[in-house]
Amino acid sequence: MRYAYGISAALLLAGGAAALTGIGSAGAQVAANDSQVMRAAAPRPGAPMSFADLTEQLQPAVVNISTTQRVRVRNNPFAGTPFDGLFGNRRGGNNGGQTRQAQSLGSGFIISADGYVVTNNHVVAPGNRNATIETITVIMPDRTEYEATLVGRDAASDIAVLKINADKDLPFVKFGDSNGARVGDWVIAIGNPFGLGGTVTTGILSAIHRNTGQGGAYDRFLQTDASINRGNSGGPMFDLNGNVIGINNAIISPTGGNVGIGFAIPAEVAVPIVNTLRKGEKVERGYLGVQISPLTEDLADSLGLQKNRGEFVQRVEPGEGASKAGIQAGDVIVKVNGQVVTPDQTLSYLVANLPVGTKVPIELLRDGKTVKVNATLGERPSEEELAASSFDPDAEDPMGTDEDGASAEATAEALGLSVVDLTPAIARQIRVPSSQKGVVVSTVDPNSDAARKGIRRTTVIISVNRRPVNTASDLDKAISAAKRSNREAVLLQVRQGSRDPRFVGVRLNDE
Repeated sequence: MRYAYGISAALLLAGGAAALTGIGSAGAQVAANDSQVMRAAAPRPGAPMSFADLTEQLQPAVVNISTTQRVRVRNNPFAGTPFDGLFGNRRGGNNGGQTRQAQSLGSGFIISADGYVVTNNHVVAPGNRNATIETITVIMPDRTEYEATLVGRDAASDIAVLKINADKDLPFVKFGDSNGARVGDWVIAIGNPFGLGGTVTTGILSAIHRNTGQGGAYDRFLQTDASINRGNSGGPMFDLNGNVIGINNAIISPTGGNVGIGFAIPAEVAVPIVNTLRKGEKVERGYLGVQISPLTEDLADSLGLQKNRGEFVQRVEPGEGASKAGIQAGDVIVKVNGQVVTPDQTLSYLVANLPVGTKVPIELLRDGKTVKVNATLGERPSEEELAASSFDPDAEDPMGTDEDGASAEATAEALGLSVVDLTPAIARQIRVPSSQKGVVVSTVDPNSDAARKGIRRTTVIISVNRRPVNTASDLDKAISAAKRSNREAVLLQVRQGSRDPRFVGVRLNDE
């Protein structure tokens, strides 16, 4: 769970219950929200007297999703203190090795009679980099449980697809078209808040295409005042025709409870991703190759431009589509493929939702003049690679909330370090030569021996036991090899900024 104040969205772990009986044979199976079926259940336009008929028809297709996780934990409360080693361990304390079980609850909904289920990625993803998912269970409203397999998940959009196998047709619902949604429309949210079981809440759409300020390709939500709480994530948001127009995903809350500001991933965004994941394919997104920032009032005034229109190019990545098209740092991109760039329709959103290889017309402002170029989109890097390319030397833990961080598990456990691959962009930011190879430390456990030996954030690890490391995976393999050889310490060659490299022996944490 992540909660935040202001415009930061808090992800919800959640669950909803439900199951309909099958309607005839597989060949005759229809969605619970099929247009003909819904005519009798859907209320008339306006404020309905009751949502009971609609809920009765839809709720059985909403399921509860439960996961069990294995989490590695420390078992020496005195690690790193003057008392470290007084309890049978003289080498820095037994900082790891023990595991505990953890559980998470989430909601989801069945989209086909043969058991495909849609939910949020964070519902079925490990809670942190020290956790692994052991089982995923889908629970029907009659308490029937099915073991689910993960068909595919996409961290960028926070969408996952599961598959369950049953000996009968399962109830299911269909996606609608969120493009037709309007502010003020009634919506129904179904899920499993606080683990209470299937719960229904209603409200209206408060905003369409809401940008929460989180950035990224999918910061574009349906906002509702329907009560969405911890446990609703992954559940469906229905319109009054019984169509799924959104996937409940996040809230803004100072307390962790609902305050009337909830968000759902629009169907228009979710459907292409769900279809891709369902086929077992990787989600590919267009990439222009620029680092951008919003056109703030001060920035707009300095350029003599209108605010809230366009985004400012801070940097152009060499070799990418923007660079080849002649886009420069300092340009303001105002249109992509004929669509205006605004705070509600960001450059990242417009580009990421175009196919890789698309040649798109781009309109930009440079020195007060309009310039038109055509750029061929590359493939958007993973969220981990993008985070690494914008590595902030002053941030406390830029990788700390990343479920799929580049840091290696053995390294985190044995050295108390998290690392990311050293890219030319990071090298410039931490003031090491662009030709330097290695990995850069993103976080350090203050109780680790590495911290006591002077390794800190932005330290570059060049080699382990005189063998070069170029990626987080290389470092992980080297640490694992040292542990298999029963080594108590490893020899690291490290570099800090422009200083010359040095060697330092660092003890490994016990298992």
